[in-house]
Amino acid sequence: MTKKQTCIFLIIVAAVIAALITGIVLTDGLYERDATIQETMQDVVLHERDKISLFGLAVNPGLISAFIVTGVILVFAAIVRIFVIPKFKLIPGKFQMLLEQAVGAFGGLARSNSPHKNGFLGAYIFAAGAYIFIGTLFELVGVPAVTAAGECVILPAPLSDINGAITLGCLSYLVILSGGIAANRLRGAGRTLKEFSLPVSMSFRMFGALLSGALVTELVYSYLALSFVLPVIVGVLFTVLHAIIQAYVLTMLTSLFYGEVSEPYVKKPKKQREKKVSSKTEVVQ
Repeated sequence: MTKKQTCIFLIIVAAVIAALITGIVLTDGLYERDATIQETMQDVVLHERDKISLFGLAVNPGLISAFIVTGVILVFAAIVRIFVIPKFKLIPGKFQMLLEQAVGAFGGLARSNSPHKNGFLGAYIFAAGAYIFIGTLFELVGVPAVTAAGECVILPAPLSDINGAITLGCLSYLVILSGGIAANRLRGAGRTLKEFSLPVSMSFRMFGALLSGALVTELVYSYLALSFVLPVIVGVLFTVLHAIIQAYVLTMLTSLFYGEVSEPYVKKPKKQREKKVSSKTEVVQ
């Protein structure tokens, strides 16, 4: 950069900082907190004040988000299958290459961690990873909804609802159980049932990660001096990181445990009688 460009850049930065300081000073008397951090986090977890009426039933907003995300994924998958995949070429374009890389990555993850019975596993972890990633980024869209009390709220990520996290954790556990039964029958089921805490750990890991992001963002918002521009950066950064990390963690854990329970059981060879007889004669001598 030339000296002139450097000066212009410094002037722009100084102007932005001055505008932020001016905004903080001018809005100091207008800033009112509608709820404490404890009340806000309790509402994020329990959703007591932002229930939404769905066919006459009061449901958590995370359920509405789950329906929307699921519908978007299904419609997109149908469009790709009907209009895009039949037109695939030997020399792929950008979208075809991106799609093939994504499918290949999840397929390779399934094959590397579960060499046996991995056909369905690759499809499941691809779907679960896509749901977690898109569902976590969904809260950045800012879809509004009206609560049963007539207030306007922004729909959260589906997995920010503890019920959604538990459902996905239990579904992953059932997939692992099906792999164990398909490969080793009752023995495989026994292997899976030994890990009875697995669905709980999966569920609360996802829910805790999303809840921590909401807590950090709320803490930033609670301070007036930090409530300009910075919450946007923090919110986007935490949301994207959680989307990537949680999608990777759940798919990796599912494929690892699936590989353990679906590994074919091999009976240990019995010791030869000759060795037992020889050992007894040596003891007698």
